[in-house]
Amino acid sequence: MCYFDTHIERINMQFSVFSIVTGTSRCVTVCPFCVSGELANPQNGEIPEINHRNLRKACELAKTSGVQTVMLTSRGEPTLFPEQITEYLETLEPYNFPFIELQTNGIPMGRQFEKYRHHLERWYELGLSTILISTVSNRPEINKEVYTPRTKQYIDLPELIANLHEIGFSVRLTAVCTKAWMSTPEQIDEYLQFAKENRVEQVTLRPLNDEYRRETAQAWIDEHKMSEEDKSNIYDFLNTKGYKLLELPNIGNVFDYEGQNVMFSYALTKYNSHNDGSNMRNLIFFPDGQLRYEWEWEGARLL
Repeated sequence: MCYFDTHIERINMQFSVFSIVTGTSRCVTVCPFCVSGELANPQNGEIPEINHRNLRKACELAKTSGVQTVMLTSRGEPTLFPEQITEYLETLEPYNFPFIELQTNGIPMGRQFEKYRHHLERWYELGLSTILISTVSNRPEINKEVYTPRTKQYIDLPELIANLHEIGFSVRLTAVCTKAWMSTPEQIDEYLQFAKENRVEQVTLRPLNDEYRRETAQAWIDEHKMSEEDKSNIYDFLNTKGYKLLELPNIGNVFDYEGQNVMFSYALTKYNSHNDGSNMRNLIFFPDGQLRYEWEWEGARLL
């Protein structure tokens, strides 16, 4: 096969989300199920330089392949490096992606919102549309147990949501669903009622990943992951009590539940793509310029 043919095949790839990896593995939590595969490193403060040439090429490919959503994510906590987020958003702005989202545990912003206010206002001006906050429950004592067990208390999540709304952001709450805290219709309903009370625009329910990327996470995941029956029961509950709006390939199903938007997502896995290049889940940019279409497989590389 000639290079020209290979090039055409790349252009015809279709992706659901353009993910951009920001920051480092530095984090403020000790999530036992962390999908990044790296131990949180509170000392890792050296920010990698962005390969802007390849970033622009990645943006062009994302636009060509029909991507509507950009996800700013990290192997740690991205908001610990707010200047780099601004740098990414400044590069993204001319491409006019409809939806640009930031994935965070919300804890740095929740603890020091006024410190972050000017960053958040600038990000909003640059097109950031949605803040995704990761949780395991609507109950602060459970979130504290999982995310910040060494602190006195968890953040005031309703206050953070209200502050983000005040600036103009949409908020999506993501619940990592475990057997103990988010596997029954009653627990799901309680979480969704919390979201409605706080005017949360979107909710994602994501089962705890079945696969682990660190040996130290294996025992915790094996103990806490939902059974297939649990997942089926949640789907049936949402499908019966709500109304299915969308089926998103490789991502999940979206429902209206008493007026609350909620997606029941597929668990994260190593195997998300179609081998023919159609309906692939992620186009992934790393700061050093790597552009991949799989998180796990280093050979899945375009640049």
